[in-house]
Amino acid sequence: MPATTLEQEFLEAAEESKKLTIRPSNDSLLQLYSLYKQATIGDVNTGPPDNQFDFVAKAKYDAWSSMKGQSKESVMLQYISLVNKLKT
Repeated sequence: MPATTLEQEFLEAAEESKKLTIRPSNDSLLQLYSLYKQATIGDVNTGPPDNQFDFVAKAKYDAWSSMKGQSKESVMLQYISLVNKLKT
């Protein structure tokens, strides 16, 4: 699959994720977040949150950090697959 096609499918999935009729679980939302960040930015490029009691920021940081080293193509495919699963 050419990268441009994969990138287009990824962008379409990102738009579809905003239109889900049922709110995904927190775990699914974290997974979507981390896959999206890894696909668009790459490995986590910030330090952990300064406030140890900001549990949401910590969870998001940890989720994104867990994607470290995964290729852009791989996480795009995972993201598309997850969005398709959440649509059903």
